[in-house]
Amino acid sequence: MRIKTSGLSLLFLVMPAFAEETAKATTGAPGRAPDTLGTLLSLGVGLVAVIAVIYGCAWIIRRMNGMTGMNNNAIKVVSVMAIGARERIALIEVGGQQILLGITPSAIRTLQVFEEPVVDAGNPNTGDFARRLQSMIGKSWTAPDKE
Repeated sequence: MRIKTSGLSLLFLVMPAFAEETAKATTGAPGRAPDTLGTLLSLGVGLVAVIAVIYGCAWIIRRMNGMTGMNNNAIKVVSVMAIGARERIALIEVGGQQILLGITPSAIRTLQVFEEPVVDAGNPNTGDFARRLQSMIGKSWTAPDKE
């Protein structure tokens, strides 16, 4: 029975002996080959740890974006509507007054200050979508009566 060896398996057989000879020549101590695999593994683990820390910090910053420590209940965004690709109008409520704002990438301008509320901020038109959907489908979406 004849066993065939490829060049790659021969390389794996010869490589440890070559590394030991190189170590003897460079360090003078027998059997002290440089630990390249350990060095590569420690570098890889360090790189993964740094990347994990970066992603963790980004996640924490995104989660803490709304936590500024200020009272955010004083200003409420009632409604926002896109007018163009980067232009919007927003209806906000501040101190019982509703203000219509025009928002562009370069400026925010007051368009109108309403003395009395235009839309109830606590309950915006929640049934409007349901009514439109019912009219489009043509079915009544009422709950069945319990007997």
